[in-house]
Order: sequence, then structure tokens, then C-alpha cells
Amino acid sequence: MVTAYSATGNVNLAREVFGGTPKGMRDTVFYNAMITAHSHDNDGNAAIRLFCEMQRDGFRPDNFTFTSVISAVGLVAESEKHCQQLHCVVVKSGTGFVTNNALLTLYSKCAKLDDARLVFNKMRVKDLVSWNAMLSSYVNSGRMNEAKEIFQEMPEKNLLTWAVMIAGLAQNGLGEESLKLFNLMKLQGFQPCDYAFAGAITSCAALGSLKSGRQLHSQLIRLGFECSLSAGNALITMYGRCGVVGDARNLFLTMSFVDSVSWNAMIAALGQHGHGVQAVELFEEMLKEGILPDRITFLTVLSACSHAGLVEEGHRYFDAMHDIYGITPGEDHYARMVDLLCRAGKFSDANDMIGKMPFQPGPQIWEAFLAGCRNHGNMELGIQAAERLFEMIPQNDGTYILLSNMYAAKGLWDNVSRVRKLMRDQGVKKEPACSWVEAENKFHVFMVDDTAHPEVNAVYSYLKQLVLEMRKLGYVPDTRFVLHDMESDQKEHAISTHSEKLAVAFGLLKLPRGATVRVFKNLRICGDCHNAIKYISKVVGREIVVRDGKRFHHFKDGECSCRNYW
Repeated sequence: MVTAYSATGNVNLAREVFGGTPKGMRDTVFYNAMITAHSHDNDGNAAIRLFCEMQRDGFRPDNFTFTSVISAVGLVAESEKHCQQLHCVVVKSGTGFVTNNALLTLYSKCAKLDDARLVFNKMRVKDLVSWNAMLSSYVNSGRMNEAKEIFQEMPEKNLLTWAVMIAGLAQNGLGEESLKLFNLMKLQGFQPCDYAFAGAITSCAALGSLKSGRQLHSQLIRLGFECSLSAGNALITMYGRCGVVGDARNLFLTMSFVDSVSWNAMIAALGQHGHGVQAVELFEEMLKEGILPDRITFLTVLSACSHAGLVEEGHRYFDAMHDIYGITPGEDHYARMVDLLCRAGKFSDANDMIGKMPFQPGPQIWEAFLAGCRNHGNMELGIQAAERLFEMIPQNDGTYILLSNMYAAKGLWDNVSRVRKLMRDQGVKKEPACSWVEAENKFHVFMVDDTAHPEVNAVYSYLKQLVLEMRKLGYVPDTRFVLHDMESDQKEHAISTHSEKLAVAFGLLKLPRGATVRVFKNLRICGDCHNAIKYISKVVGREIVVRDGKRFHHFKDGECSCRNYW
């Protein structure tokens, strides 16, 4: 009866049956059933109390008992304290590897991976569940080097093994490795599941590989996984991050089932492309559908408001987080609000918000503030924000670069030199700007003033032709974005060799006539490049999409989708 009530979700009735049964009629199986019922009801504390009562009553736990109570411990706030205690009881009991597998999972949930590895190493018998549990522990904690070692050492692998590793590589910024592993899995004779597809699609999103993403989408449909929620959500993100937000929206509207992750992914895609009003409308539609927003939802909608300059809407949603939905804003939410206010030039409001925060502002807050000061040329406040960041994260190259850029924009070259010297003294190296474009079945990467690409001379030649046509339309190179003190002609040459210009020119040369050129950049797009690409789109009559470190820019007929608000 206890098991039956538990299976149907009637845990209160299960409790009544258990409580009304005399202790003399109870046995280990009976206790196991009730412990499992509490665990399924997410009541870890009740399960642990019953486990202790069971031992006081003289019943010896078995493998099933330990597996259930270990799962329950993972549900309680003081799980770390219970880990070691329960482990001692398990060792004394002499139970088998089934319990050890559960212990591996428990230590993983408690973020005690070294203890999990000790359990794993001491296991005399390791089955596939043991290996997969250890692999998942490393993947979930982002320790991918150790995950790779475990993966290589495994005597056998199943579909779960491959899927976990593919997804882990994708989620930890190793997209190329993830896609290679996905293809290797198929060569090994494994039919991909929807979870493996989701991992591979996530890799395409990170790399900006629309072609590969579309191919995976086709394979999904062919194998009958088009109704998969996890794969569908990954596809929404992939299409959004590859610059085709319309395809993301079409998929979202035609999915047989959507959840809060689907809504969050779609709102994020609209926000990244500067469609702030549409993102807000979709958020309101989500609320009308009765789907409760979570903290991720608010991050996406606040970002959308920030990119579109929707200050009033951003304030309203930020207040609604706590007042209506009971979600305490974290530092990331405050950072989005500071970013929103600073982009709009409302530095006084941003300062007030920082002063009223319920905790000390961390790097996220001051990075958003400094970026806003850079955009608006607010030198005084920018220096203050940079000083805070130097104290908190002295090895972060972004602070030095933003401060140096602010000085360069004002022509304060002595100050630029001092910042760069400070950077050298601290041993901080600047992340090099690079841009890449997918053409002829491969990615082509360009650096600033590139000389390494085999076709770079053709690219420079074509760019010169484009600039002649652009000048006829009124283009004048904006040398304020040259960050070194040099002569005017040298500045014009320096700014003409920026990586995004080279990638755009290469894409125009290599992609089919009329095809959209999609370029990806690791850092924020340069102001002159932004202006130049608007002119290029007019000259060539083609759409050019650039994804930088923050958002998308769609250039068409001499205009940009961001309306110069970026």
C-alpha cells in the first residue's frame, strides 16, 4: 500500500498507512518503501529521520535502503555534513557496488569530487553505471580534462556515455571537440539520441556554424526526434546565435510542446538581435500562458531591454522579480540593470542603484558601469569604476583595454602609455581581437593586420576597391578608434586592417552571389568598422550580419538593426 500510494503521488496516505502499522509488523522492505516515498516527495529530511529510526528499531539497511537515503541526502541543505556520516555507515555495512554508485552521485551533488574519485578508485567492481557516474561528476563540475581521461579509460561505453561527453564538451566551450566526438560516435555504430543531438547543436551555436546546425536539424527530423524538447530548445538557441532569429521564431511557434527553457531561449534570441520590443511582447505572452518566469527569464528580458534602450520596461520587470514573483535579484540581475541605465546615459540612476544594493557590488557591476562610461566618454566615472576593478580583478585585461580606449578617444596618449605599462607590469596580456566567417565548408579566422591567411592579399585588394566605392557614398574613416598615437595616413591604414573588415570582405568574395555574410567576432565591434560595414552593405547590395561579444548587428541597405544604439 505504501509503495502504491507513493507511486501515485499520495505521500500523505502512504504516511498514514506507515504510521498506523505496529512496529512489530514492519520490516526492512516496509521502511525502504517509506524512505523512497519521502525521497520522491523531495522531503529529504523526513527520509533521513526515518532511516535513523529504522536503525534504532534494529533493522539492518540493505542496498536498496542506502540507494534511497543517499538520494534523499542530496535534497537537504546540510547534505555535505551527511555525506561523510552516511559513507561511514555504508562502509561498515559491507554493501556492494550498487551503493557505491549512489555514493558517487551524492558526492558529486555535494561538489566533493575528490571524495567521489576516492570511492571510485577503491571500488573492486566497476560497472558501466560506475564509470558513467564518475564521468558525469567531472562533466557537471566543468573539470573536462579529468572527464576526458575517464572517457578514454572506460572499458566500454553506451549511448549515455557518448551523450554526456558530447554535451559536456559543448557546454564548456569545446565546440569543435564536441562535434568531432558526435561524428566519431556515429562511426562507432551508435545511433544518436536526442540528448546527444542537443549537445552537438549547442556546439554549433557556440561556433556560429549555421550550416552544421541545419544539417543536424535535418538529421533530427529524419530520425523522428523533431518532437524532442531538449533538441528543440537547443535549435532555438542555435538559430538565434547563428544570426537567423526568424528561423528560431518559426521553430518556437511550431514545436509540439514548449517549456520555460523554450520561452527563455526565444526571448534571449530576440534580445540579442536588438528586437527588444518583440522580446518584451513575448515575455508578456509567456505570462498570459500561465508560465511562471524564473531568474533566467528575467536575465534574458533585462538584457533585451538593455540592448533596445527600454529603460522604463526594465525598471518595471526588475521590480516585479521580487514584488510579484518572489525572486531575489542576484548580482547578475543588478549588472543587467546597471548596463541598461549606463547605456542610456543615466549614470546618476545607476549610481543610486549600486548604492542601494543589498550586497557589495562585484566585478560584474563595475564592468557594466565602466563599459557605459566608455560608450558615453564619461572619463571621471570611468576612472573610478576602473580603480574598483583593478582592486577586485587585477588580472582582467578588459579593464585595462576599456580605460586605455577612453584615454585614446580623448587623445590622452601619455595616459594610454601609463595604462599599458601598468598592464605589462601586472603581467596581463590582451586577448587578441579575431573574427571568423564560414565559407567553403570551413571556418576562416582573421586577426588584426592579418598576414597569415593564405588569401589575405586578395582580401586587402578587394577592400581597397570597396573603400573607393564607399567614399563616393560619403564614408570617411573614423580614426578616433585607432588606439595608438601615429600620423593620419598611418591611422587610416591601421583601422582598415581590423579583423571584422577582413572577414566581411572574405565572405563577400567566397560566398555565393546574394548570400548573407555572417561574421563572428570575439570582442565588441569597432565603431569605425560598424560604420564601414553599413556602407559596404549599401555598395554590394547584400545583408551582412556581425555577431560580436555582446549582440548581433544586421547591416542592410546602409543601415544597422541596432539603430546605432549599442
